[in-house]
Amino acid sequence: MLHLHTMDYLMFATGFLGAWTLLHLAHRLSLAWRTAPSVSCHFSPKGGCTEAIVQEIRKARHEILVLAYSFTNRAIAQSLVDAKVRGVHVEILLDHSNEKEPHTELHFFMEQSLAPLVDAQHPIAHNKVMVIDSRTLVTGSFNFTNEAENANAENLLILKGHPELIVAYRKNFGDHKAHARAPVVQAAAPTAVPHPQHRAA
Repeated sequence: MLHLHTMDYLMFATGFLGAWTLLHLAHRLSLAWRTAPSVSCHFSPKGGCTEAIVQEIRKARHEILVLAYSFTNRAIAQSLVDAKVRGVHVEILLDHSNEKEPHTELHFFMEQSLAPLVDAQHPIAHNKVMVIDSRTLVTGSFNFTNEAENANAENLLILKGHPELIVAYRKNFGDHKAHARAPVVQAAAPTAVPHPQHRAA
């Protein structure tokens, strides 16, 4: 027959209280990390969409996933590069039209070693999406372009604390990444230098 002494009871009680304390702390931490549901909206032209996106990118600590149709906004592009520099994992999928668009930030991303991919599987990859740290979803009609900020009528939604949306958009990102490829771009043509005998005197 098993006989428990006073010390055995104390050790059992101490272990039970320790485990309960750890569970309680883990629950409190999960509540602290859980993002309260929120939705904010912005409109263009000149309604602060670019600044709102840049601010969310600056808050990123782990990961940014980007799906974009047209991308000519240097402020947003630079904020993605800055995020990569501080250690954030950044992935960018662009529509294939960026391979021929003269003002695209595709070349800037490549120069900064962000290794963007191109989605040429569809006639138009018309997404305008960012998933940040698996907590924040940025979407809407707002293209990441100067025209969208300064001239076009656009809308932008920033959603937080909606894990079911994050799961769906992360899956969609993965589906498009699965058939994306490296960009095929032509090197910029060298500036023509007049032959010495053709130069003006």
